[in-house]
This record gives sequence, structure tokens and C-alpha cells, in this order.
Amino acid sequence: MEQRENDLRPERILELSKRLSDVAGLRIGEIAAVNRMAKMLSVNAMIVAARAGEAGKGFAVVAQEFKKISDDIDAVAASMESEVAADLAELTSVGGGILEHLRGQRLTDLALNAIEIIDRNLYERTCDVRWWATDPAVVECLAEPSPERARYATRRLGVILDAYTVYLDLWICDAEGRVVASGRPERYPGAARASAANAPWFRQAMRTASGMDFAACDIMEEPALNGAAVATYATAIRAGGEARGDILGVLGIHFDWRPQAQAVVDGVRLTEGERARSRVLILDASHRVLAASDGKGVLTEKVALDVSAGPMGCYTENGRTVGYALTPGYETYKGMGWYGCVQQMAEAAGAGEAEARRAA
Repeated sequence: MEQRENDLRPERILELSKRLSDVAGLRIGEIAAVNRMAKMLSVNAMIVAARAGEAGKGFAVVAQEFKKISDDIDAVAASMESEVAADLAELTSVGGGILEHLRGQRLTDLALNAIEIIDRNLYERTCDVRWWATDPAVVECLAEPSPERARYATRRLGVILDAYTVYLDLWICDAEGRVVASGRPERYPGAARASAANAPWFRQAMRTASGMDFAACDIMEEPALNGAAVATYATAIRAGGEARGDILGVLGIHFDWRPQAQAVVDGVRLTEGERARSRVLILDASHRVLAASDGKGVLTEKVALDVSAGPMGCYTENGRTVGYALTPGYETYKGMGWYGCVQQMAEAAGAGEAEARRAA
């Protein structure tokens, strides 16, 4: 099965083209070598015929015809070499173009799959925050504030976190942005002293028109959560838990970004050979690295991604093929303008890089 898959690789086209070119060159060279020997024999025959005088005239005619045949063979071999070389060059060019297209399309599909998984995952976060904002314990914590209600809300948030392990913490903020209850006060004591008043997710949530709306922001490191990278989703907590109720404050849920995103980029279906020379990325709208299969540049590196082909595309530069796809969104989640991206070095270049890493 493995051998069958290896034989069906697109790279096989170029491998066979090179092999055919090598064989053709070798065989044409052999024909030329044999023909040179034949010419030498014909010349020797004409010399012998000349020495034989009248008796060798008939033999000389045969030797002369043999030499003409050798000249014709030379011409045919030269013509064949020229035509075969041109056809093989075109075959290699066409094969290379097909290979580049197939690889680029495959990388684009993989990039799309990665960003779609992210979209579906984050869509669920939008559902979670809108649902939990209507929980009586959450609503009453702000509607009728008291230490007892805050403690009860804290316990309730803790129960949710025990079931939803993809979150680091959940915060209930009052209308001024003060955190009045959090789900993990022992783990993140800084949350009790935190203010979200200037956080984009808080300000956006306070401006939502109804309980069906939510705020979502790019990945950021949250100091009150020990500097962890989080995707924070938020919505307004409304009186009575009603979709059109008066805004009492905001529920912010902090999605544990790094391990979840790393699982997505690591899970892209590359072969073992491809994995060593590929880099899978999740990029934000400004092409900042949000997740990387090699773990490098997260939240610090910006990739020079060429998206001139549109929402999805591929291109080749410096021996590397790049496939990318813009977030398509999922259900009511429109996405953040993020991209899935796969960068892959050509086999020879990738092998060279791997060898350089081993030498280092």
C-alpha cells in the first residue's frame, strides 16, 4: 500500500521524466559509440581495398556504402537527440507546472481545513458566552449584588469550568468593568483585582444591541491570567436574562488559546516526509502569527503573505510553496479575518534544511 502511494505521488512525473532523459542520453551515446567503430571499420576496409588494386574495387564500393550508412545513422541520432531533448524539456516543464499546481491546491485545502476547525471551535465559544450570560446565578450577581451572590456565582462559574476544560477563567464584570466574580479565584487571584473597563471585549459587549450579540477580539496575553494567551468572548449580562433587558454588566470567557490552537496546526494531515519541511500557521487579519506548528513566532512574527489571488490561493517563492485560506466563518460566527496558511519547501530544499539542522 505504501509503495502504491509512493508511485502515485505527483513528484513521480518529474522523477520519470529525469530517468527517461538520462536513459535517452545514455542510449544515444551508445549508438554514437558503435557508429564510430563502424566508421573506423569502413575506413580500414577502403584502405585495404585500395592496396588490393583492381581486385579490391568491388570491396571499396561496399566500404563506401557502409560509410554512407554510418553518416546517415549519425544524422538520425543527432536528430533524435535534438527532438527527444526538446520533448523531455517540455515534459519536465509541464510536469513541474502540474506538480506545483497540485501541491499548491493541496496546501490551500489543508489551510482551509485548519481555519475551518478554528472557526467551528470559536463558534461554540460564542454560543457558550450567550448561554451562560442568562444563567440566574450570573444575572443575580449583578442585579442584586451582595457578597453571598458573588460567592454563589463564583461557585457556579467553577462548576462550568470543571466541565469546559478549554477555558482558563470566566469573569463577571459590572457596568464599570470591575470583576465581581471569577471561576478560579485560587488559581488566578489577580482576577479579583482586575478591571476590564479598557479591554476591547468589555467595551464592545457593553455596546451589543441584544443578548444574541457578542464581542470577539484577537488573541491577547492577559496579565491577570498569568500572561496566558487567550481568545476572549463576551456579551452583555441583561436584566432578567432577557435578550432585550437592560445591560447590567458583561460576562467574559477566556478561551485557552495556545494548547487548543497548537492541536489544530499539529493535526493538519501531512505525510511524515512533508511534515519535516512544512510550517502550518494560523494568522490574524494583519498576518501576525497566532499559532505555528513549529511553535515559533507566536504573537510576535508577521508573515509576508501574498493574498492578491483572493480569499484562497497559492503561490511559489524562493523554493517554497504557500497555500492559504481566509476564514469562511461558521453559522452566525463571521470570523475575525484570520487565515490558515501552510508553507512547504520543495523536497530537495527541505532535505537540505533538515541536513543543515542535523549538522548544527
